[in-house]
Amino acid sequence: MVAHPRHVDPNSSRQRAASAIDHAIATLAWRQYGVVTRWQLRELGLSEEEIDYRLAIGRLRLIYKAVYAVGHDRLAPEGRWLAAVFAGGREAVLSHRSAARLWDLLPHSGRIDVTSPTKRRDRPGVHFIRSSVESFDRTEHRGIPVTTVARTLFDLGAVDPGRVPKAFEQADVLGLLDVSELQGLVDGNQRRPGTSAIRAVLASAVRWRGITRSELEMRFRALVEDAGLPAPATNSPVDLGAFVVEADAVWHDARLIVELDGYAFHRTPAAFERDRERDRAAVAAGWRVIRVTWRQLANDPRSVVRDLRRALSAR
Repeated sequence: MVAHPRHVDPNSSRQRAASAIDHAIATLAWRQYGVVTRWQLRELGLSEEEIDYRLAIGRLRLIYKAVYAVGHDRLAPEGRWLAAVFAGGREAVLSHRSAARLWDLLPHSGRIDVTSPTKRRDRPGVHFIRSSVESFDRTEHRGIPVTTVARTLFDLGAVDPGRVPKAFEQADVLGLLDVSELQGLVDGNQRRPGTSAIRAVLASAVRWRGITRSELEMRFRALVEDAGLPAPATNSPVDLGAFVVEADAVWHDARLIVELDGYAFHRTPAAFERDRERDRAAVAAGWRVIRVTWRQLANDPRSVVRDLRRALSAR
């Protein structure tokens, strides 16, 4: 018996191949907040004509030249940031205010800032800064190429020095701050605009980083005594139901807890999370919690006294 060759429908083969490519495009877009580039599509095996066809029928939506949204252009902020970085070229990174926003150091900044080693014309809502970013000053955060936290703060000093202290403090709270890296940027770029703002926050950090717990507690007790407020119990156990904690200062009758935050005591992400868990448990158990830092005691003691007095009178 002679075996006849199996007939293969060429249209079916082409359809399967197209379906596989579309699946690959969707997978790539899912990883990149809905955004793909022309060179990425070429690497997936699409020809120029196939890319243009998908543009014509709406499977791809043009955002910037050679940068597309897949299926629709309703992008999340991360998608807009990544699209802008792609528009800046392969060596581009999110930077300045936008990098500060991505790192959660500042609220939304409006236009998108992108640093690229090649000259680029600004696009609607996107500002390109021509500058090189060394490999040690760049990283990836949430899948987006971005300047490191230290480089972000350094760049922020050049364009928005007034917001540097807040961003610096937030980086510290989140456990993202590398003071030595930031100091190295300042030392290597003495004449760069904005370095004075960075020097100021670094000088402040040197002062409050060295404060010991005993110094912090002594300063707080002296403040309470000088203000004529009732003396709290210090380093006192408080039963929160789920667990017992040792609070820095407690007014049991007023169900008020004061926690004293110094640099060395709450600097790791785990400690930060643990402190917030304690605060949540305290509030759930009917306590009020006030956190006071060294800088607040040193720079604004009147506000600390005012808030303590109000909290103690509102029993």
